[in-house]
Amino acid sequence: MAPIYTRTVLMTALLALPLAAAAPAFAQEAKPREPVISVTGDGESSVAPDMAVVNLAVVKQAKTAREALDENNKAMNDVLAALKSGGIAERDLQTSGFSIQPQYNYPQPVDGQQQQPQLIGYQTINSVTVRLRDLAKLGAVIDQSVTLGINQGGEIQFTNDKPDAAIEEARKNAVADAVKRAKTLSEAAGVKLGRILEINENVPRAMPQPVYRATMMKEASDAAVPVQGGENNYNVSVTVTFAIEQ
Repeated sequence: MAPIYTRTVLMTALLALPLAAAAPAFAQEAKPREPVISVTGDGESSVAPDMAVVNLAVVKQAKTAREALDENNKAMNDVLAALKSGGIAERDLQTSGFSIQPQYNYPQPVDGQQQQPQLIGYQTINSVTVRLRDLAKLGAVIDQSVTLGINQGGEIQFTNDKPDAAIEEARKNAVADAVKRAKTLSEAAGVKLGRILEINENVPRAMPQPVYRATMMKEASDAAVPVQGGENNYNVSVTVTFAIEQ
């Protein structure tokens, strides 16, 4: 059996020799990296908003938590009922915050000694986020909500329910911008632009979105709150890599 074992080892060693000799050859045959031009293109598309998202809040203070909560509940129920009767669907109304917090008075120190804070009442805050799909009603909705008890909030975000078409347009503009930049670079460098090797797209985002801010007051004017939707700009950025023809 010993001779058989010797022949097996010898055969294995002989087979390994061509592979070892071929390794440097493979390394020498590796192709150099293909010369490329890599550019970033930016695209933008503007569209008028078709939806507004507004945050409204009722803030109430009273001696007891129960009283503060009852007053808040009444005002918010009136607001929600008015919004629903005005055609806003329940799916477009969402409670976005609720809190009950004790309120303290902090006396001035006496003879250098800190005094204990004094509980003076409770504050309740109930916030609702409203998605309004009819922008023509926005000013009237804010005005009526203030009349019914809304006294905090007023930040409005104008957006689009379906921004896909605008984003697609921005995407096309971004690629066109990248091609234009690559052609400029290749001409300046005196080389010929080749085929596209790779395209990478950044996550599309809407920017900037017009925002209207108002401080809600207890008194409401006779006229609806004036608001302007403006336009939303959707921006897309792509990175495109081109080959350089040899």
